[in-house]
Amino acid sequence: MLYKDNLANGIRVITEEIPFVHSVSIGIWVGTGSRHEEGADHGISHFLEHMLFKGTKNRTAKQIAESLEIVGGQINAFTSKEYTCYYAKVLNDHFDLALDVLADMFLNSLFTLEDLEKERNVILEEIKMYEDTPDELVHDVYTKTVWQEDPLGQSIIGTVNSVEEISREQLVSYYQNHYVPQNVVIAVAGNIKRDLVLKGAETLFSKLKGNKVPKIITIPQSFNENAFVYKEIEQMHLCLGFPGIPSLDDDIYALTVLNNVLGGGLSSRLFQKVREERGLSYSIYSFHSGFSNSGLFGIYAGTSAQNAPEVVEIILEQIDDIKNRGITKEELANTKEHIKGTMLLSLENVGNRMNRLGKSEICYDRIITPEEVVNSVLQVTNEDVAQIAHKLFVKEKLVIAAVGAEKPQLNL
Repeated sequence: MLYKDNLANGIRVITEEIPFVHSVSIGIWVGTGSRHEEGADHGISHFLEHMLFKGTKNRTAKQIAESLEIVGGQINAFTSKEYTCYYAKVLNDHFDLALDVLADMFLNSLFTLEDLEKERNVILEEIKMYEDTPDELVHDVYTKTVWQEDPLGQSIIGTVNSVEEISREQLVSYYQNHYVPQNVVIAVAGNIKRDLVLKGAETLFSKLKGNKVPKIITIPQSFNENAFVYKEIEQMHLCLGFPGIPSLDDDIYALTVLNNVLGGGLSSRLFQKVREERGLSYSIYSFHSGFSNSGLFGIYAGTSAQNAPEVVEIILEQIDDIKNRGITKEELANTKEHIKGTMLLSLENVGNRMNRLGKSEICYDRIITPEEVVNSVLQVTNEDVAQIAHKLFVKEKLVIAAVGAEKPQLNL
């Protein structure tokens, strides 16, 4: 059973009772991410996420780490462009402990100067690690090339300069402005009763106060420049694509089908054409990142510099083919079954269920059920796919980003 409740202070609580499992997953979601940062705050959402693990009035950082590990549980967090999530997964017997630890972190973190400086160094090392991972770096290069200085185009983790400049006062101010009841969702999925969730949430989170600061999120302007970042590495890492559509656009399900056919799995066109038939790449796939009022469609490929032109040529050929001729009836039927199967199988994991609930509520203010998604996908037609292909695949909007030891010579 699925329930949605509101605490007296405005925090939304989503509970999905799943009696046939032994575990429970809890997520504390905040509607703020790197997109909501301005100027000197670049990277502060991610920095703040780190700081909530560094100690509270009641627990040291070590005690936070040990508290759930000793009962076989997990605790972690992540920051995205539009939201932040702190989550735990434990046996249902330890639900009260897990919720208490998350609430303690969320409400009672100390943000000491000593911990701040230690964590600043940790994040700077994280940035270095990330820059040494070109298959991830190229995605940020691609996003920044499309959206440039818009907050949506900036990396979630921040830059060396921005992280070095973030102060304790900035962190506390950002926390006070964004970690407020109207901006928080508690999502719980697993072998737990709704009444227990509400009782625990009310007891622990009722003292959270504050009002959400209104912020107008503008639609970012898209650019169609290309970018190259030099790295002394063996492979050429490529990201190319076009501006996409918002997460709730009417065409989102047609795009889901299109993405799956083009580069969504081992049987996709790009995987078959580029890797299986010609052996030009080990990894190649397409993706769509949807946000509240914009999106980004892209294709990633890792290949040698000399093969990069051929790989890009095949990608553009497949894009043109779908744009001009659409997809086959067999591709449409197979893709629908693939999406349906993947989604329903993912629901066997309580963590996936919690993530779906939390993201849906924090981003869209409603629960988009798996049944709604599956039914919408099943209604997609070949004409729908052709329509979104024509809408997205505009040659004048093509952007290519590359990371490697030599600039790719592309014939566009």
